[in-house]
Amino acid sequence: MFRKIMIPLMAGTALSLSACAGEAEDTADADSTMADTSSVEDVSMDIVGVAAGNADFTTLVAAVQAAGLVETLQGEGPFTVFAPNNAAFDALPEGTVDTLVTEDTETLGSILTYHVVAGELMAADVVSAIEAAGDEGLAVETVNGGTLTATLVDGNVVLTDATGGTATVIATDVDASNGVIHVIDTVLMPG
Repeated sequence: MFRKIMIPLMAGTALSLSACAGEAEDTADADSTMADTSSVEDVSMDIVGVAAGNADFTTLVAAVQAAGLVETLQGEGPFTVFAPNNAAFDALPEGTVDTLVTEDTETLGSILTYHVVAGELMAADVVSAIEAAGDEGLAVETVNGGTLTATLVDGNVVLTDATGGTATVIATDVDASNGVIHVIDTVLMPG
């Protein structure tokens, strides 16, 4: 189910949806599943500011700071961030986040940039592109150069990472001054 909310990460590489042009047969269905939580949106703030103002993203914000990506994510953009919430980070094996934040910030940066694509992709556009792509799903190039595969499962957008892991988009279309955030329930791994 889609809801509006917000969060941060990084950008740089382009995602081209032009090859997947085409209208979804009924994008109204996707729009009707979105709950309005616009009170958490503040488009005068950039992605980092929006995330820092949301208690569900304290781990993400700490990771972005540790990886040295704050300035990048405060850049002009636009960016689309598939942002893991705190529960997604909590589901990682014990000690993983602490090790990445304190000892392996290079790997942390690669993981974080795997959650970001260049351009502002609203939920309805993503759904339309997935439907146009067909059964194999939509290949989405991330800022770190890796690829995510986006599919629809029971009406939800599901992202499959390079390791075969999946994350479901649980909230969408949180606007920031330099992009949009879609919240996911799992940390994706670049491989």
